Amino acid sequence: MSTLPAEVSLTVPAADTPVVPAAFFVNSYTGPVSRYGDDAWSMDPMNANPSTERVRVLWKPFPALMREECRYLAWLMINIALPDIFLEGRAPSMRTRQSAATIYRTVLQWRRFATWLDKRGVTSLTACTDEHFRDYALSLNRKLKANRNTVGAELACLTRLWMFDRTSPVPLYIPEPPWEREGGDDFLPAASVGGENLTEAISPETMGPLLIWALRVVDDFAEDILAAWAENRRLTEIAKTAPRTKEGLARLNTYLADLAEHDRPVPTINVNGRRLAASLYIAGLTGSALAQVNIATSRRQRWREYLAAHPGECPLPSPINGTVDGASWTPSIDFDEVPLLMRHLGTACFIVLTYLTGMRPGEVLGLRSGCCPDPDGPSQRHVIHGYVYKTAVDEDGNHLSIGELRDVPWVAIAPAVAAIRVLERIVPAGELLFGSRFHQFGGFGRRPKVALRAETLRERMENFVDWASKLARRLDRPHEVIPPDPHGAIGTGRFRRTLAWHIARRPGGLIALAIQYGHMRTAVSAGYASRSRDGIHDLLDIESARATADTLATLAADRAAGGGISGPAARRAILAASQAPAFEGVAFTASQARKLLTNTTLAVHDNANAFLACVYNPDKALCRLRAGQETPSLDRCVSTCANIVRTDRHAAQLTLKADEFVKQAASELVPEPLAGRLRNHAAGLRDLANKHYRERITISEVSA
Repeated sequence: MSTLPAEVSLTVPAADTPVVPAAFFVNSYTGPVSRYGDDAWSMDPMNANPSTERVRVLWKPFPALMREECRYLAWLMINIALPDIFLEGRAPSMRTRQSAATIYRTVLQWRRFATWLDKRGVTSLTACTDEHFRDYALSLNRKLKANRNTVGAELACLTRLWMFDRTSPVPLYIPEPPWEREGGDDFLPAASVGGENLTEAISPETMGPLLIWALRVVDDFAEDILAAWAENRRLTEIAKTAPRTKEGLARLNTYLADLAEHDRPVPTINVNGRRLAASLYIAGLTGSALAQVNIATSRRQRWREYLAAHPGECPLPSPINGTVDGASWTPSIDFDEVPLLMRHLGTACFIVLTYLTGMRPGEVLGLRSGCCPDPDGPSQRHVIHGYVYKTAVDEDGNHLSIGELRDVPWVAIAPAVAAIRVLERIVPAGELLFGSRFHQFGGFGRRPKVALRAETLRERMENFVDWASKLARRLDRPHEVIPPDPHGAIGTGRFRRTLAWHIARRPGGLIALAIQYGHMRTAVSAGYASRSRDGIHDLLDIESARATADTLATLAADRAAGGGISGPAARRAILAASQAPAFEGVAFTASQARKLLTNTTLAVHDNANAFLACVYNPDKALCRLRAGQETPSLDRCVSTCANIVRTDRHAAQLTLKADEFVKQAASELVPEPLAGRLRNHAAGLRDLANKHYRERITISEVSA
């Protein structure tokens, strides 16, 4: 394996030496290339991942006396591959050649270390000692919220500092970090569960209306918004290309005179609180030059005065067909409003795709037009083909910046397909569905081949929530206002965890608000292959285990308070509840979750929709669809199943639901046949509740 391009020499480069040699350019990069002596080094030539931040290494913040030492070692890290001997016995993340993002994070950590040394009077990496490494590792452990993974990644950066010094033709003789000789345990915080397992799910009260509005925008409003955008672009093109002619001026004067004759308002836009003439809109409507419109509306006294007294909107003539419960969602779309609506449309597509596929945000942002072709036959499912970047490696095990096609595509349900089809109408064929330059909508376009930044999407998410809530109030739908989430901003990284939460705890609930597509666990997890060790399977298992632990705790608390349990699986439920203290406060790992879920003595699943709990034993389950099914299909509960139990809480819910049906039956608006069915249903629910109270087992009875 060649580790060094022919044109690169290991001697200290000249100031104008390219930082990244042409041999390492990815994706036919043609942009600017930083030089060795520059104050900032761009990593763009090595980065083809569309969803990662475009980063630059800044050299001025480094301590002056260690800047050139770090600069040269960073240049080596970019230009050479570590000898394979350094990788023996190490984690896969310690590759011979790193990604652009990892190189950036590594150099950033070197800067923090150099700054720490400088504050202690150390002016050169040559003076760094074993004790300095030890003290710095301790300082990392003392940092607020530092966890084992974070500190381990920081120390790995310093390991690379030592490694590249060892490969340097002019070494500084930095000592081997002590954690390399003694192992990392003494230098790291205690092990803890991290990553997505600590991400809080979006609350149902927030996620419910958020999903409703995202689906509504994609399914019902998209045609109106796209048509308005096309009309906006048409008028803008006319306005920007119209020549300054006498005929154009005559059309403008006729247009303004007609407004005045019928006492109609002048189209205006809001600029810093002032209403100014909507020059682009008026020029587009009349075919006049922009300069002619500006002169007429800002310099001619008659029209200045008329505009001040008659400011108006800029309604586009495009049709409005979208409705909410039969009523039009908006009377018209304003010329100046369209760019914001297009951003909301893109945000809605992102919500639908991220939530209803289980993809990570970076995976969604890496999707391209054409990623979801129509299936060959009506019986086949849509699938989404995407690239993986984080774990992509070449034949030598080095990071592959251009990514690689995912071995197994994601299964796509109907709303996800609809979102992709909308995005494919926004971006050209083959381009990123969330390509930055195509999602500016009248703003400043960014470089091609780059997706929207996570920060941009987070801001747009909050704007979407605010817009949808205002629309809900305007349409007199207060129940669809999106309340703030108790755990803070919605962001982009919480949807996978939220999906897992609702699959595990709300079967047939939130996700099925507007979608009918069967068992969500099967639909989502079918899109994940075994190569993805941390895929959606793990999150589903962890959330299911958490739900089981919570059910056991509730069951134990009810029992301790004198509550009763009934049903064919009551004795098994009592035994399981006795184990509840063992899971109190446990943050499950994926392996722990799987052990709990496959333990038939502990597998108790609450089903609020059916007013019962399931003590799942696959050999007795009537809901089981396939051999080896490790969890119940709670949306298919069968009343005669031997795994069913009920508690006093379930019985109380049955009674409340029966009362609700009786109240509905008594309404004058309900026809008698339906009222009779409601009363019969209520009687059946009361029979189940009475049966529970007759047969229930209490803690005193078990003790006796």
